[in-house]
Amino acid sequence: MSGRVETTLCVGKLPYPVGTLVVDAVSERTGCLMWVLEERTKEKNRLLKSQAFMRPPGGGIEWDVPLEPVMRVEEPER
Repeated sequence: MSGRVETTLCVGKLPYPVGTLVVDAVSERTGCLMWVLEERTKEKNRLLKSQAFMRPPGGGIEWDVPLEPVMRVEEPER
């Protein structure tokens, strides 16, 4: 065996409700949070990586970014 860890993909827990306007702090792209994909080890179910899938406000093609730098867009006070 090559020493590689076997992994599996699963839908992860959303940090905010689906459709929440969020920003990726790295690219500064803004979009609606659609879902999260997690990569976990098969043996111990240890989380290795989480990806957030975002869609442009008003619709369009989804893109994915690492979940860690994704933050909710703050609404301006009225």
